[in-house]
Amino acid sequence: MDPARSAQRRRARRRAVRRRRAAALLVIAALVARGVMASTGGGAPPRAAPSHTTVVKHTTTTTTTTTTTHTASPGSLPQTDTRPTATSAPLMAALWQGVVHNSTRLALPAFFPEGAYVQLKSISGAQADWTDRLVHDYTLDIGAAHALLGRDAAHAHLISVNTVASYAHWINPGICDNSLGYWEMPNARVVYREDGVVRSFGIASMISWRGVWYVVHFGAILRSVDAGETDAPASGAGVSVYSGTC
Repeated sequence: MDPARSAQRRRARRRAVRRRRAAALLVIAALVARGVMASTGGGAPPRAAPSHTTVVKHTTTTTTTTTTTHTASPGSLPQTDTRPTATSAPLMAALWQGVVHNSTRLALPAFFPEGAYVQLKSISGAQADWTDRLVHDYTLDIGAAHALLGRDAAHAHLISVNTVASYAHWINPGICDNSLGYWEMPNARVVYREDGVVRSFGIASMISWRGVWYVVHFGAILRSVDAGETDAPASGAGVSVYSGTC
């Protein structure tokens, strides 16, 4: 065989071997890459491990500002010469609740205010007189009216508190140790229904402060003993009898 042709063939075989080796290496590399991809979840990139997430809750604190309106006590205000036209329904309702429950506390809104009494009287110790005499007597008379209602007191219903307009009269300053003037209403009638029957009793004296009637003497103006009294209890609405007092 021609030596030149023999050398050419040997070179061709070596090139073929190199090509086969290169192809084999490519196949191996592809297999290795596929194995790596399979181990990391296919073609998707490997996912990082989840991190701990701290959720911070922002709490908004709402501050509510409450505006309190302080209404001046009637007794802290100056007197006027306004003549009351009728009794105050809320005050008479308070009086009635005090009678029903035998409670001076409940009935006290209907009573002449302490501050007003201190302004009204020209005597020393007016505040003590209001507490020790007037409120004391008021308490006794509330107890007497409650006893009048009896065991069915809780079922008694207030109908009205009646006054006779012509009975109202003006008391000038200087009378009965008073430094201020006021209107006085004697013998109003508390009308109520109990066990289906209409009954009534009186309020011995109410006086005005700034155009409002307040109880100042409930069962009696003067009393001979330290005990509660009920003013003229009667069946029906009763009759108011005029008596001029201060």
